[in-house]
Amino acid sequence: MTSQPCSHPSDDRRPGLSTVSVHAGEDRQKAGHAMTDAIYCAATYTFADTQSVLEFVEKRLPREEYARYGNPSEKVAERKLAALEGGEAALLFSSGMAAVAGVLWAKLQVGDEVVLFDECYHRTRELCTKVLGRFGVVTHQVPACDYDAMEAAINAKTKLLISETPTNPHQSVVDLQRFVALGRSRGVETLIDSTLATPHNVRPLDYGVDYVLHSCTKYLAGHNDMLGGVVVASREKLDPVRKLRGVIGTVNGPHNVYLLLRGLKTFELRMQRHNQNGQAVAEFLQDHPRVERVLYPGLSSHPHHELARRTMRGYGGVVTFQVKDADWRQTADVVDAVRIPRIGPSLGGAESLIEQPMVMSYHDFNREQRQAVGIADNMIRISCGLENQEDLIADLEEALRDPGDCHGGQSA
Repeated sequence: MTSQPCSHPSDDRRPGLSTVSVHAGEDRQKAGHAMTDAIYCAATYTFADTQSVLEFVEKRLPREEYARYGNPSEKVAERKLAALEGGEAALLFSSGMAAVAGVLWAKLQVGDEVVLFDECYHRTRELCTKVLGRFGVVTHQVPACDYDAMEAAINAKTKLLISETPTNPHQSVVDLQRFVALGRSRGVETLIDSTLATPHNVRPLDYGVDYVLHSCTKYLAGHNDMLGGVVVASREKLDPVRKLRGVIGTVNGPHNVYLLLRGLKTFELRMQRHNQNGQAVAEFLQDHPRVERVLYPGLSSHPHHELARRTMRGYGGVVTFQVKDADWRQTADVVDAVRIPRIGPSLGGAESLIEQPMVMSYHDFNREQRQAVGIADNMIRISCGLENQEDLIADLEEALRDPGDCHGGQSA
């Protein structure tokens, strides 16, 4: 029987986030009396006799059968992630994109339509427009946070509204109440990719969102050492998604699940540092003479700051800024000059990462296509890790002072 992190049944106080991260979903006494959950490297699980098989297929004996349908430690992680989001159930996938694809494939069929804000992750947009489009699903992209445009795009065939919040790399913050109200008024389900926010900073289910998705690769696991994705929703809504995952086999590996469980133990502590570092770096950049613009919800200059202030506990470690009067090459010089952040495409890990979206993520877009989705040549995205903020700021100050002095990405 799974133990609960709450103190006593009579205590209605919600346990703290770290208590949930450490204890939720786990048995108090584990196999072999170990402190941590075991890693189950089994593809097949055997039965004692035919009666056991019958009890299993008749759903009277909860247990494992075959690893394509999951393993015991995966279920621990799913219960823990559901508890963090305040949801009924969670479903793990091999990556964040596998999780997105799992929901869309399970929920959509020929002739269905989806509406998404145009600042959604570009691979999610590609999945909808180029992949699902081949199978008769129609996608409508509308400007981020333009709720009138989203409402106008909804029709009788619309099955899903999709967005991130905050968006990446633009850091737009979605008004979840308005987003959910749009869906409910038209009988359309809603999906939010909350990877950048995490359950530490906002819980979309509290606003009535139907599906919350995360790339576990980022803040949840937090160490740049695993791939994973999760969808949190009601058991009823997840049931067809779970069945599809069992068919296509997009489960995660046992060692990855172990790394996720280990990373989650320090989730709240890490997010506190990510939030602090992101805010400090954003404030430094905002006052720097060589910076044209900073996009970070924690700044009063951000167009959605008041909404973020009301609805978020923190603003994360991702900061996007533009170098003043710089072309793409001069912007690349700033990226190359930093000593602490490594150049890489991800975020949310212990190590800071930096990238120029034009080069890293949108290299196959021409200038006109990049401008259409708000990717400027002089844009830089930094994902602040767990280093000391004073060191990150000093590093950026040096890189911005002399952008031609490249240090070749050396380690600190």
